[in-house]
Amino acid sequence: MIKAFIISALVAIAGVGEKKDVKVNASASTVKWVGKKVTGQHNGNIALKGGRLEMEGDQLVGGIFTIDMTTINCEDLSGDTKEKLEGHLKSDDFFGVKIYPTSTFVITKAVPQGTGSYKIVGNITIKDTTEEIQFPATLKKEDGKVIATADITIDRSKFNVRYGSGSFFDNLGDKTIYDNFELSVMLVSE
Repeated sequence: MIKAFIISALVAIAGVGEKKDVKVNASASTVKWVGKKVTGQHNGNIALKGGRLEMEGDQLVGGIFTIDMTTINCEDLSGDTKEKLEGHLKSDDFFGVKIYPTSTFVITKAVPQGTGSYKIVGNITIKDTTEEIQFPATLKKEDGKVIATADITIDRSKFNVRYGSGSFFDNLGDKTIYDNFELSVMLVSE
């Protein structure tokens, strides 16, 4: 009896620091975007292609996810204007999805900031350009699934997405599109 208890305790202790990959359910996860300009804003979705979170016990320690840029859509417009904006976002003026169909984020560090809160540090690659970014994120378990959420601000000009940018072009006036765009990400495990 004591021997069985000791073996069980050792197995439990050995498993505490064990890293494991938790696969992300792409269809249950969401990536929402907002882009702003002088005269307003647009918003939409981009499909998650796949990903995983690296866990050590209940702690997030790493991960990677890939976004399918060919799926970028606009939710605040309809008809021809919607199609025109979506086509423009997919063009070389913006994300050039024929050449760069995916964007990737790799978590290099997840620093715990309290129960379920993290400071995430990682490398995002858009149009073959990689930059380190940092942002706060939350992680929780719900119905046996891991759910990670974050609001991320990205400076598009660092990824050679310059169309309508006041940082590169003068005299744009009310045609200026702000460099920063926002992503609201929710990753749900399988």
